[in-house]
Amino acid sequence: MNRIKEVLEEKGIKQTWLADKLGKSYNMVNAYSQNRQQPRIEVLYKIAELLNVDARELLIESNTKND
Repeated sequence: MNRIKEVLEEKGIKQTWLADKLGKSYNMVNAYSQNRQQPRIEVLYKIAELLNVDARELLIESNTKND
């Protein structure tokens, strides 16, 4: 799971801009943003670089606690 959509919204950046900078289609970036598909690690680092954030900020920790 990732936080790409949230970070884009926080920074006021459109998915179309990110798609253009990545050289990917809008549909692919939208799939990343909607968590329908996860970017490869290289792409995740490129997204982080473009958004000027640490790559870890784009990731959601998976807490699998059984209460």
